[in-house]
Amino acid sequence: MPRSGEQPHERLAHALPLAGTAGQGYVERRGIPLAIADAAGLRFDPDWNGRAAVLFGMVDRDAQLASVHGRYLETARGQDKMFTIGPGGGVATSGAGWRAEPLILVEGIFDLLSLAVCGWDGIATVGRWAPWLPDVCAMRVVWLAFDANAPGEHEVMHYIERLSRSTVRRLLPPPHCKDWNTALRKRGPSALAHWLNETIQATTR
Repeated sequence: MPRSGEQPHERLAHALPLAGTAGQGYVERRGIPLAIADAAGLRFDPDWNGRAAVLFGMVDRDAQLASVHGRYLETARGQDKMFTIGPGGGVATSGAGWRAEPLILVEGIFDLLSLAVCGWDGIATVGRWAPWLPDVCAMRVVWLAFDANAPGEHEVMHYIERLSRSTVRRLLPPPHCKDWNTALRKRGPSALAHWLNETIQATTR
């Protein structure tokens, strides 16, 4: 960690539980109940490289911490929205993570939490590549639920090339929603859960 020299596991261990912090208000404003955020391991750091942020660990295939990623609560023009420490090679997880069936990959942590609100487990890549993913995805159906925009489609093509041993399917958020957290806030959890259930289960009927 810049300035302090702390390792990722040390910094995450020193972070605060969300309850009663500005981090709780932040996740709840984004439609995520505190219990869901806690279950996913989110924490609060009032001084994450200079600003308050919610933190979460990114883990390898064996659930060992690889990096710590922070999402800032407030961002002024010219400031980064996020900051990460650690060597990389990990993903954020909810529930069963990469062992979930079906396996759903999303872009951001709040997309992952939004799916968790609706009862679906998965992993978030946070724009990073985990080199072990092709192995754990092999011979499985993988849903690519990246953002509904040009960068999201670019990411889909990247993963289709990398996951050549998987059956890859595209999972888009509802119309007029760029991502899953936008969909959660616009549509509400019940409507979004119905959308997910209908879209995913339609392929197995």
